[in-house]
Amino acid sequence: MTTAKMSSKGWVVIPKLLRDEYGLKPGSRVKFVAYGGVLAVVPQPDDPVGALHGMLEAGPSLTEKLLAERARDKTKEEAALE
Repeated sequence: MTTAKMSSKGWVVIPKLLRDEYGLKPGSRVKFVAYGGVLAVVPQPDDPVGALHGMLEAGPSLTEKLLAERARDKTKEEAALE
């Protein structure tokens, strides 16, 4: 764990090791998130849309699941009408 001291202007230097690890360069944006007594510094991607691209590719297709569920419901409804 690394500690830093805040200046009188409220500035805090992010240690080089962490800047390198998270790809932070001059001009990089970070978000401050407060939760449960913890203040976290969260790096923001340069291209937020690009960062999310492909995020759900590995997961199951929700469209296919919905279509299969609809087909089952339709079969049940048709059987009930007979």
